[in-house]
Amino acid sequence: MNSLKNLFNLFFPDVCLSCKLQLSTNEKTICTKCRHDFPLTEFTNYPNNLVEKSFIGRIPIIEATALLYFHKKGKSQQLIHELKYKGQQEIGTFLGNWLGDEILESDRFKRLDFIVPVPLHPKKLKKRGYNQLTKFGKILSKKLDIPFIPNKLIKIGVTETQTLKGKIGRWRNVQELFELNDNSYFENKHLLLIDDVITTGATMESCCNELFKTKGVKISIAIMAYTE
Repeated sequence: MNSLKNLFNLFFPDVCLSCKLQLSTNEKTICTKCRHDFPLTEFTNYPNNLVEKSFIGRIPIIEATALLYFHKKGKSQQLIHELKYKGQQEIGTFLGNWLGDEILESDRFKRLDFIVPVPLHPKKLKKRGYNQLTKFGKILSKKLDIPFIPNKLIKIGVTETQTLKGKIGRWRNVQELFELNDNSYFENKHLLLIDDVITTGATMESCCNELFKTKGVKISIAIMAYTE
């Protein structure tokens, strides 16, 4: 079996999903050089970070973090594009492991009850074939020992693309498009709401407004990348 695997790897070597160069034996998904080149935010250990500040006066979140900065044409954008549109779901696993380790080492994000992903509309889910947050959420669930609940918050409308929209346009574009199919399930629970990228936070705000209809719910946020 090992000989067959080695022969396969000889002709079809694993490559880094960032730089596309061949991975060494002890590397997986992303090479060591690219990992060191990614723009880390280091938000996880620090309150009042840029993600948290972006929601002041909008929604009352407990804590928030992002693993990476998202720069146009940068490594983070390329990686998340591969995840969302090229079927490279192992990137979600890679980022989930990375952020999960950060959270475990932090003094913050304690007493969480559930992990909830921002949902895709069923039509988009069918077209894409997967939610890019599923493996990310499942790995966080395993790392943090918290259940991953992907089927309670649902998307009930299809929005236009967010690209090139201003802040107000983005906010209007996602209003009232999410719905809880069980208003009691999250009662008095602390949720970790996850997404891939935050730009204006409009989508997160809309999700939170729906979740806050549940009695006693508290929300923290974790995302793959934050747009400066």
